[in-house]
Amino acid sequence: MKNTQQIYSLPRGRLAKWLVAPGQDTPHEIRVALVGTLFGTLPIFFGGVSNTIAVAWALAYRHPTLPFQLWLAAEILVCATRLCVLFFSRRRAAQAKETPTDLYILLAPLWGATVGYGAFVSAISGDWVAATLSFLSAAAMVGGICFRNFAAPRLVAVMIFCSLGPCCIGALLAREPVLLLTLLQIPFYMFAMSVAAQRLNGMLISTMKAERENSHRARHDGLTGLLNREGLFKAVGPRGTPPVTAGMTLLYLDLDGFKPVNDAYGHEAGDMLLIQVATRLRALGSPHALVARMGGDEFVIVDRIVDGHASQEMAAAVARAIEQPFEIAPGLAITVGASVGMATVTTEDTDIDAVLRLADNAMYDAKRRKKGGLGLEHQAPEAAGIAVEAFVVEGPTD
Repeated sequence: MKNTQQIYSLPRGRLAKWLVAPGQDTPHEIRVALVGTLFGTLPIFFGGVSNTIAVAWALAYRHPTLPFQLWLAAEILVCATRLCVLFFSRRRAAQAKETPTDLYILLAPLWGATVGYGAFVSAISGDWVAATLSFLSAAAMVGGICFRNFAAPRLVAVMIFCSLGPCCIGALLAREPVLLLTLLQIPFYMFAMSVAAQRLNGMLISTMKAERENSHRARHDGLTGLLNREGLFKAVGPRGTPPVTAGMTLLYLDLDGFKPVNDAYGHEAGDMLLIQVATRLRALGSPHALVARMGGDEFVIVDRIVDGHASQEMAAAVARAIEQPFEIAPGLAITVGASVGMATVTTEDTDIDAVLRLADNAMYDAKRRKKGGLGLEHQAPEAAGIAVEAFVVEGPTD
């Protein structure tokens, strides 16, 4: 399966971590997703870059003095660096490699500072046109800053402060009474946009948490916490019939004697039994094994076991583990059995549906042979490159 999702590295430095901190308890995968949003919305990024460079160029042309020329040079340098880091990060993320997230984050406030510097030198220049244009440019950037970076509200607040803060200082030094109005407007503007970014961030995180929870519920069994059928298909591969690769072993097992437990002790006891079965199956598989409840008292384990003999031992171990008594209530221990069908993939391009059907058939073959009193183990012929075996543990039958 080819992973087309771009994953960006979380920041490592203390300052960068502080800037992108969500401000609330957030799962790791959501924090990764939040950082990823900072690398998106390219139209807003290019619009902001084009605007600030155009204004700096126009005012440097109008005032060919050192302060304005420094502003233009700083805008070009910072914007070009941000652009290079952005595209480099996107390429690294597409290749599943580490990204320079710290550098990218720290360049954002620096860009805000260049905008603020331009507004400051324009205000103290005595040129009413330059001051008006630079102030409007700085104010216009705030909306884009908030919308593009609200996944990191602290970063938004710092960028707004760096871009609009110098406007207030410039207004005080400009000796132009009209500009003093900015001393009233800008603080409220900064506060309002920062609060808006924080609230949008909270809404985004709440939505992501809800989606994460819904996705987990859709792919996991509510009782045992194991994967359900859909979750198993999603975990093995993409789309409806994902491929399995050679060397994978699929065990399909059904509990023998589960119905009598339900009938004798009630559904709560049956649920407790299923939960304990799930716990034992998780313990038997490797760290990378997929364990699923297919419904009722049927379970599946998918694991990569290269050696065929080891696959048989695994199936036998599963059967023996189920045979051990289960304490479903204080002082109440019950014993059930298990019929296990095994399908070992030995060829490529075999979808999981085919493997499930073969293992399922082997499991029911084992159950029939058990009821007919035909021994403990039966091995069926190979079909379509898949070795199928059935294992039975003696115990109560349904």
